[in-house]
Amino acid sequence: MASMFDDVSGRYDLLNRLMTLGQDGAWREAMARQVPAGAGRVLDLCTGSGVSLAGLRRPGRTVLGVDVSHVMLRRAAAREEPGGWAPRLACADAFRLPLRGGSLAAVTVAFGMRNLRPRREALAEIARVLAPGGRLVVLEATAPARGPLAPFARAWIRHAIPLLGRISGDPSAYRYLADSIFEFGPGPDFEADLAAAGFRLAGSRSFLLGAARLWVAERPGPVGEKPAEPAGSVRPARSGPGRPAPPAAGAGSGSGERLAWRLVQAVTSTALAAALVWANAIWLNVRDDLQLTPPQLLGAWVLLAGGGAAFTIRAVLGWLAWSAARGGGLTRP
Repeated sequence: MASMFDDVSGRYDLLNRLMTLGQDGAWREAMARQVPAGAGRVLDLCTGSGVSLAGLRRPGRTVLGVDVSHVMLRRAAAREEPGGWAPRLACADAFRLPLRGGSLAAVTVAFGMRNLRPRREALAEIARVLAPGGRLVVLEATAPARGPLAPFARAWIRHAIPLLGRISGDPSAYRYLADSIFEFGPGPDFEADLAAAGFRLAGSRSFLLGAARLWVAERPGPVGEKPAEPAGSVRPARSGPGRPAPPAAGAGSGSGERLAWRLVQAVTSTALAAALVWANAIWLNVRDDLQLTPPQLLGAWVLLAGGGAAFTIRAVLGWLAWSAARGGGLTRP
């Protein structure tokens, strides 16, 4: 597994963006928002190139990124400025984490849970290092559930993902990726494994018509056992001489500004798409009356029909990004 991810590390983030139609960043932000604000020690398991770490970073919080791939971790280290509250990185086996029992307030796993097999043993190890009341947040690609769009989703996973994988360092890794998504399933089996490992499911939500899902689970712990760190248990510190540590991505007023900006983008794209649809309708009625050469007709078709399709897709993606950025919306079991 480590060597496979070493081989695909160069274009891993690009392919993630392509395979999720540009939505993986918004989904990771939604994952980060489910980590309690007062969580003082947070582990990002299967951290890969460290894309999720920025959203977890905040003053007073120790963030640890763990992965089995050395090359991925070097890419993660290149993203971060050393010092202050920068995430700490470690190469380790997810089934034998070098952490004390009950030492973490939260664990996040983005697109890595399906690679941890046997899954129940991995969840048992995560439960070991979580404090009572600690939270596990999992973002994972899921197989399509039954429905009218399921055949299209299955075709995308089965054919488009391996095709995109040809631009990676190891195309076979993306055939494995497609197979692992189907093996992981739409989610009920994972929820059963969570319960078997002693977790209580607090909620879940889906993204992009079920292409990915976010789960939030908690480790209850025996009666009388000390709960996970409460908010305010860690004093904020400074990231360097004279500089306060940067706020967590998605926290505070910045989150509201990003949400408003995504709403503006979605509304603008929708308005442009509607205008181009209207222009196409007019074009269909008047094109025969215009004295245009074949190349001019072709150019008009490309501009109007192509522009309409492009802005329609952009509008759909904009609304999906806005919906993901809103946060919350977890379905309670």
